Amino acid sequence: MAGHLTLAPELDAFRHAFEQIADEGEALAGALTDGQFNWRPQPDAWSAAQCIEHLNVTARVYLPSLDEGIADARQRGLYGEGPFRYNWIGRKFVQSQALPVKRKFKAAQVFTPPPSRPRGEAMAAFRAYQVQFIDRLRQANGLDLSRARVKSPAVTWLRLPLGSGFELMIAHERRHLWQASQVIADPAFPRSGR
Repeated sequence: MAGHLTLAPELDAFRHAFEQIADEGEALAGALTDGQFNWRPQPDAWSAAQCIEHLNVTARVYLPSLDEGIADARQRGLYGEGPFRYNWIGRKFVQSQALPVKRKFKAAQVFTPPPSRPRGEAMAAFRAYQVQFIDRLRQANGLDLSRARVKSPAVTWLRLPLGSGFELMIAHERRHLWQASQVIADPAFPRSGR
């Protein structure tokens, strides 16, 4: 079909992951009431809503870094074909977020979710951010994903390979969807809508 862009294999795998994450998020939260969505197992624990909102906040902060990394790579002519190999720091950051969860991290202030939000609004934003990540994959098509760099919004000195940056977002989103699923699986979770 005209205008159809074939993504490089690694980017296409990332696209599939973001689409799957959007579907998993909807399956997880789609049938919850606002009360269930915002229920917290402990006063200092996140609700399913806060897990999703943390992903929304992270995407809102991280997407401009992806834009800068992609624009910089294009300007510098960092084109290449995969498969790509990523440096140890990129691999380490991805592993730190991967399932199963081995270590908990406190979210940096910039990524702290709001205390509550209606499920419909939070999930609409979540789906929209998955589409925006996929759009960035299309923009990155043809770039050398190991030489192009993306700056971390949380650790300002850190510049990860662009491919690691996409992998990090995928691992991070899967981690917090799992966290939301643990909230919903809690024995005290309200089974009838409130």
